[in-house]
Amino acid sequence: MSVQLAPQSISQPLLGASLEDLTAWVQEQGQPAYRGKQLHQWLYQKGIRSISEITVFPKAWRETAASANVGRSSIAHQSIASDGTIKFLLELADGNIIETVGMPTDKRLTVCVSSQVGCPMACDFCATGKSGFLRNLETHEIVDQVLTVRDVFDRRVSNIVFMGMGEPLLNVDNVLAAVRCLNEDIGIGQRSMTISTVGIPGHIRRLAQHKLQVTLAVSLHASNQKLREKLIPSARQYSIEDLFAECREYVQMTGRRLSFEYLLLAELNDLPEHAEQLAQHLRGFQSHVNLIPYNPISEVDYKRPDRHRVQQFENALKERHIAISVRYSKGLDVDAACGQLRASKIQEGSELR
Repeated sequence: MSVQLAPQSISQPLLGASLEDLTAWVQEQGQPAYRGKQLHQWLYQKGIRSISEITVFPKAWRETAASANVGRSSIAHQSIASDGTIKFLLELADGNIIETVGMPTDKRLTVCVSSQVGCPMACDFCATGKSGFLRNLETHEIVDQVLTVRDVFDRRVSNIVFMGMGEPLLNVDNVLAAVRCLNEDIGIGQRSMTISTVGIPGHIRRLAQHKLQVTLAVSLHASNQKLREKLIPSARQYSIEDLFAECREYVQMTGRRLSFEYLLLAELNDLPEHAEQLAQHLRGFQSHVNLIPYNPISEVDYKRPDRHRVQQFENALKERHIAISVRYSKGLDVDAACGQLRASKIQEGSELR
């Protein structure tokens, strides 16, 4: 899937377009075909924000095409955590604010991207869900997040997780187009990408039909239907049994192991009986469970379990032969961890740092 540029149009964002589309566009502007390859290189490898920056282009055409919409956002604010994680507030062309997070290690740079402005799922533990939903992000707005993080860190992005603001499978066309662009144009392998979903009836099956090499991560967060409905309102229309059935179809159709995200909330979903229920669902399932100790937000009073309780839950699953790992989120001290992202304007007087 690629972004189709209208003939002679300079309003359609260039970011997200394939080499073929960019070549067609430069030709429609009266330029030779090889300019398309140059534009592609400068757009995706050098991260230009304006065609006027492309010094290999003739000066006269640079000036003529300077108003072309490249499709880059602007950094409204950034916060640096003690572990090196940076949370970015990006301002889009329409003035909306989204968040994206760059998470560095010695060997990797992972970008947590948003797929929507806000989120319609309204999960009770999630700051994004508390802020409501405004709109889907366009393809170029998703790709731009990765380029922004790469620019600031000045290093190659190795991994992408669609775990920021929004439900990716409710914006599947633009998410798929962004995956194509990030893979083919920027050079990030699909196996280094993860798409997260809370589960939308029929959408996991639909994603499986594309036969992507990405990892699918299902935000489960509960071991039974009653508890899941308490945490995830949309679960009222999608039983946990139907969700697992569709997940099994996904594994059969793609041959890919599936991940389950399980947010641990102290004394709510971290009891021994919850571990047993979860293990029953996952017996014989080609899957992996990520346990995530809850990251606090101000709107609710859920508690983060201590390491002993986390260890007990982990051990209970391991004893039942469930593949599992514990993921302590990065960026907690700047509200950049899982479940803490929200669409918010910058407070007057805030400073970049």
